[in-house]
Amino acid sequence: MKKSYIMTPGPVPISNEVLMEHGRPLMHHRSPEFSKIFIEVTDKLKKFMETENDVFILTSSGTGAMEAAVTNAFCKGDKVLVVNVGNFGERFKKMCKTFGLNLLSLDYEWGTAAKPEDIEKLLAQNPDIKGVLVQHSETSTGVINDIESIGKIVSKTPAILIVDSISGMGASELKVDEWNLDIVCGGSQKALSAPTGVAFISISKKAWGFIEKSDIPRFYFCLLSAKKYLQKNPPQTPWTPAISIIVAMNKALDMFFEEGKEQVYLRHKVNALAVQRACEKLGLELLVKNPSERGVSVTSIIVPDSIDGKLLTKTMRLKYGVTVAGGQGKLQGLIFRIGHLGYVNIFDVITAISALEFALKEQGWKFELGTGVVEAQKVFYENNYMQM
Repeated sequence: MKKSYIMTPGPVPISNEVLMEHGRPLMHHRSPEFSKIFIEVTDKLKKFMETENDVFILTSSGTGAMEAAVTNAFCKGDKVLVVNVGNFGERFKKMCKTFGLNLLSLDYEWGTAAKPEDIEKLLAQNPDIKGVLVQHSETSTGVINDIESIGKIVSKTPAILIVDSISGMGASELKVDEWNLDIVCGGSQKALSAPTGVAFISISKKAWGFIEKSDIPRFYFCLLSAKKYLQKNPPQTPWTPAISIIVAMNKALDMFFEEGKEQVYLRHKVNALAVQRACEKLGLELLVKNPSERGVSVTSIIVPDSIDGKLLTKTMRLKYGVTVAGGQGKLQGLIFRIGHLGYVNIFDVITAISALEFALKEQGWKFELGTGVVEAQKVFYENNYMQM
């Protein structure tokens, strides 16, 4: 008998309580029953994102919210600054090029975070920049950017700040209003621990000024249409939404608030630290060298020269039932990524480290079995994990 564990940076494990809600009989999306749930979820998402701004629910993966941000906020030819620290920064760049924007890219070595002062300098040199696009948690590397500082900088300019917080929101602190974030993207399948297929996006008053002038064609992801339908009585979506996922999200949001925001953040922090210290104890090298730049959603580990990275992740998945992620973009085959966000606790982490040890041993990596597991246990014990 083999149990399966998913330890990727999305999708993530889902609780039985949320799965039960997801399996409820389907209801019509214009029915009073669904309208009540839709209103509840929209209101809870505002609390989840710490914002009074408009929040819209989109039936798509997080990439749909990223595209909606780009196509709704700008006019063709507008100059935008993409702060690129990984594969999802590259995705923002591709979108901007696709929709005819004048792209200025601030590129960093993958595994390092953006420097707010670099953004400030470029904004001063290019006063015609209309928007700054950046990742909160860069899922492809595990880096976390200083969004609070970036928000302060951009808010002093005419530009808007667009933040992809798809793998960061709900795991790391994010204060949309207090940090002056104009457009923020999130997804159901990350720290919220709901099924894949729903994205959400918040829009500030400043951003609405841009949206009302935008001339980029869009249809399904038109936020002006979404706003019109949200103002109906009762509020609705313009198109058929992912009904069952939204119902599941309602329960997932309740569970987030029941656990408590600060407690959730602490749990993610300790899970991440346990994985990182365990890997280092096994003699593995982390991609993100600066501990202050390591996020709490995913840890990226460099594949040693003597190890076959694809075989390593395959062995963990097929033989030991633990699914982790490989590298993306130019890091494909060079790193593997262990996710520890969402519905993940002490024993999920210990199981993942144990599977990693077995898979490494099979390829001849030199260490004493149990070394990583014991180190993870120490982290949990030191942080009084069981009372968290």
